Amino acid sequence: MQLKTTLVALGAASALALAAQALAQSNVYRWTDKDGKVHFSDSPPPEEAKDVTRKTLGGGPAGDSSLPYETQVAMKRNPVTVYVGERCAPCDNARALLSKRGIPYTERNAQGNAQEIEALQKITGGPATVPVLVVGSSNLKGFDEDGWNAALDSAGYPRSVLPGRTAPEPVRVGGPAKSPAAAPDNKPQQQ
Repeated sequence: MQLKTTLVALGAASALALAAQALAQSNVYRWTDKDGKVHFSDSPPPEEAKDVTRKTLGGGPAGDSSLPYETQVAMKRNPVTVYVGERCAPCDNARALLSKRGIPYTERNAQGNAQEIEALQKITGGPATVPVLVVGSSNLKGFDEDGWNAALDSAGYPRSVLPGRTAPEPVRVGGPAKSPAAAPDNKPQQQ
């Protein structure tokens, strides 16, 4: 009798552990369809869904859950990198646009850093000109708000930061874009 009770207890504990593991990795998606109807599901929404959010239940891993699901998907498919220079008004406008839209991005200082200048020249196929927006595998030279918005829209990034959220800080590579350390012939041109 004691063996049977022990086996039942072990079976119940195993089932409970499996259920807890499944719950720890459960996602719930909320989205709005084209008719304005709100849906909840445990599977990802269709491509045309709007206002998509994802919640991970039970404390399981969820990437950066502070970002809307739509942004997380766009980040994975089309990461954003911006090449900038120092004292560059178009670069400041570029940063402001990305911040306004709440887009996480990597900022690379293409001034005074030979590696970054070389990387930028490979991307643009010519002289280093800042700012340059890289979205996934495409790039845009110079700051053009309409062009940048179109590229970000095509990549699936939302148009603005959701209420109650703040724009993520960029990841900066190549040092701050403040020190005029570049040699005159290595200095990127600004548009």
